[in-house]
Amino acid sequence: MTGQLRIAGGRKIKSPKGLATRPTTARVREAVMNLVSPKIKNGNWLDLFSGSGVMGCEALQKGAQKVLAVERDPKTAQICKSNLLSIAQSQRKSQKATVVCKDVFKFLTQNNKDPKIQQNIEQEIDLFDLVYLDPPYGANIYSKTLTRLLEGNWIKKDSIVICEYSSSHHLEKPHPWVEQDRRTYGGTSILLISPKQNHFDDTDSKRPQTDPRGLLALNPIQSQEEEAQSFTHTPDVS
Repeated sequence: MTGQLRIAGGRKIKSPKGLATRPTTARVREAVMNLVSPKIKNGNWLDLFSGSGVMGCEALQKGAQKVLAVERDPKTAQICKSNLLSIAQSQRKSQKATVVCKDVFKFLTQNNKDPKIQQNIEQEIDLFDLVYLDPPYGANIYSKTLTRLLEGNWIKKDSIVICEYSSSHHLEKPHPWVEQDRRTYGGTSILLISPKQNHFDDTDSKRPQTDPRGLLALNPIQSQEEEAQSFTHTPDVS
């Protein structure tokens, strides 16, 4: 069973029903898009614990060049796929969207060492400009996820990570991240952080050609158990 969500511009997308997902409210979505709007256009957006993919849909509508969503539940990932495909097909022809059905931690680490993935990298891929992190509120896995982002070299020096969390539980800024902004919208709060500059040893903002995280440019080799649903949408130029 699915419900519906209305995104910016009045378009409707599918929403999983039940307690397993908690869609980001329209108020919070609008606030986030306004806060990071200078970085969205032509940028790369990574949506972790993506659920319906509503944040990725909003990012595409705001002009994001590429969206990669990671969701471990196969049924929810399929809804996410449908939503992102619908929005991507209606936007600029150069936009790309990918959904990977996999545990976020396995995705951020295992792909980094998978020789099969490395063998299928075909081109250089930009790092992510923006990351949306919205795990289950009670899971207490923000710090662990942020560590994996840094260790895996997924982001740039000036990237922004947006953490959504419950207003009833204060989210501390983990080391070595720098807090850029913090807002509260009723029961939901968001924390905007960026990596500490000296965490990076080089100035290269591109992935090397052998970097296995270039999933936006290839059809990844998957195991049925770990990546039951995955797609990449690149509209034909005609």
